[in-house]
Amino acid sequence: MTIKSYVMKISILFAIVLSLSFMSILTVKADDAMPVPQAIVKDASDRILKAIKDNKAKLDENPDEIYALVEQILMPNFDFDKMSKLALGKNWRGASESQQQRFTEQFRLLLIRTYSTAMLEYTDQEIRFLPFRDDVTTKKVKVDMEIIQVGGPSIPMALSMYQNDADEWKVYDVRIDGISLVTNYRSTFTTQIRNEGMDKLIDSLANRNEKVKV
Repeated sequence: MTIKSYVMKISILFAIVLSLSFMSILTVKADDAMPVPQAIVKDASDRILKAIKDNKAKLDENPDEIYALVEQILMPNFDFDKMSKLALGKNWRGASESQQQRFTEQFRLLLIRTYSTAMLEYTDQEIRFLPFRDDVTTKKVKVDMEIIQVGGPSIPMALSMYQNDADEWKVYDVRIDGISLVTNYRSTFTTQIRNEGMDKLIDSLANRNEKVKV
């Protein structure tokens, strides 16, 4: 699977996850029994969708307004430093502090752009939160879901989350049908760095992210 087709798949399926309140959902109840990581995913979904509904006229006029909404509501739930380190793998240690900072910012913008596009182009499917089986006391869990397709097999999806030193639960990876977003990017970034160098990779990301003004 190419990175372009993978990102497209991520965009569509992430849009489904974030479109919970727009669909007929088969899910666990959002009550006191819902584990904190699951509740965070649902709460962020509900808030971004309410924001989109409340700002529909503005978004119709200028779709780029979605970037700010995604930045304000969804992105605080992600740990971009951790995701950036995982996405670069061994190349993170070989990068200068300036390169690390520049890459982290551009990788953040790349994900904002991907998820923002998805929010405006989601398809009407169903999602089910699966029973939560991990132990939150380990401070590292997966929020498992599955995408229900009409006439086809369900697609497993999971958000990998961990509890940081401030006791906040953060997303550090997304898996679609067993494929890791971070690992897939790592393979592509490793090839680009080997062929062109770290600065060229960062510049190419910056060029792709040029219109994301958040």
